[in-house]
Amino acid sequence: MYKLRRHALVSALSAITVATLLATGCSATSPSTADKAAATTAETPEPAAAEEQLAVVSAPTGDATPTAVADADPADQGKAKKSTLKVASYDRKSGRAVISAPAASGTGSSATPSKTASASPDPDSDATPDTGSEPSQDTGAKPKAAVAVGDVIASAPAPGAPDGVLAKVTEIVETAEDGDGGTTVETEPAKLNSVLGESEADGTVPVDPSTMEVDPLVEGVKVSWAKTGDLTFGPEGAKLPLGSLRIDVGAAVETAEDAPASAAASVEGFVQLAPEVAFSYDGSGSGTGSSPGGAFLGLTGDWASQWSLKGRAAGSTDGDPIRIPFAELHADPVIQVGPVPIVVNLDLVCYFQVDADGRVTVDVEQDLKGDFKVGGNFTWSKGWTGVSESHMTGEPLKTTVTAAGDVKAAMGAEATVGLYGTVGVTADVAPYLRAEADATAEGSANGTGSAKGSWALYGGLDLTGTLNLQLSIFGTPIFQKKIPLGALHEEWLLTKGEAATT
Repeated sequence: MYKLRRHALVSALSAITVATLLATGCSATSPSTADKAAATTAETPEPAAAEEQLAVVSAPTGDATPTAVADADPADQGKAKKSTLKVASYDRKSGRAVISAPAASGTGSSATPSKTASASPDPDSDATPDTGSEPSQDTGAKPKAAVAVGDVIASAPAPGAPDGVLAKVTEIVETAEDGDGGTTVETEPAKLNSVLGESEADGTVPVDPSTMEVDPLVEGVKVSWAKTGDLTFGPEGAKLPLGSLRIDVGAAVETAEDAPASAAASVEGFVQLAPEVAFSYDGSGSGTGSSPGGAFLGLTGDWASQWSLKGRAAGSTDGDPIRIPFAELHADPVIQVGPVPIVVNLDLVCYFQVDADGRVTVDVEQDLKGDFKVGGNFTWSKGWTGVSESHMTGEPLKTTVTAAGDVKAAMGAEATVGLYGTVGVTADVAPYLRAEADATAEGSANGTGSAKGSWALYGGLDLTGTLNLQLSIFGTPIFQKKIPLGALHEEWLLTKGEAATT
């Protein structure tokens, strides 16, 4: 009887279907050409859609540590998305990490609820689905991991990872039973192209001077800073531009052995910086997992310094200039490239350096202003090349040169820029003063003097540095040696004098 009723029901449904097809002119099975074109357009993205322009901005501060995850699914590789997952702990040496999900959701981007194991009833069977209190077949199943093997995690600084994390999950070690204790995983270092993919990005991000750690290395160092909306006055009442850091120093320099007590040597003045991190990435035309078409990492910013050198300095040891570091600075600014947090490691060592023959006594002072840009640039046609640019001008504030001899003194900064704890670019920006005299001479910036012979005062800039192997973090081909940035040397006459009598 059951089979006869079923046969009658099928026959009725068939009759209804035939009537519907006759009424609609078979449109349900034969879409028009216009409909096909519309469907194809909707399913096929425009060619330009694969190249997304990502914004480059400062990452949010505070407790909201940004994290992004690129899914292991081949279709989503290189397409990182903002994630609520957090790196609860990380061991850089072993690569082991604990990834946790918010307690509210209990799962990460890869975690999904367990599927119901009960089967649908057989239509030919009289059996009724069991809705009683029998235990589910999922009882005792392992909790779902927050991430999967192959996922790439990009995180701002986290416990155990002050330089941030950019790593690929290679193994799921353990998942907490309650789902809130995190997932322990093994990882290996990843490349930026695994999370930036075919997108493009270009921008500069100022470094907040208040976030920089300053370690004075000599007595007399004073630090002041200013940022937008919070002006701070530096030593001597000098008001700083927004977003700049100023370091004042005054220190004694070794005096030549035969110099009188009145010729004691010293250096004093200040260096003022407004550093910015420059970052660009061009993934257009690159397939999944291949190298990007272009990239840049560097440091740029405004520079101002005013400093003086006095006395008769013994400024060389076995032909090498004496370099005295007076402050070390460190910061780990996080820049947000689209959804991806990128941790930049910035180190600055401010120093003064003296190279003198110990014969000439000077009292010189220079006011210097300008900007600089150093970094590494990658293109497919040239590979990695160095970038070193600067535009600086100076003027003398005081000039007195006595006796014959030469002296060169610099007040500069050695900068190191890297990503996620790897060194990428090292640059030495060294503005200097150089005085030379071929007889006893005294003069001033207005051209007056009293001397026999001639003297001259020059301002200048030496900029050197190297690109390091770790720049391969972009996913570019690895070069086998350090590449010089390309030395930049500029010098200009500040003032000079020549006279036989007063």
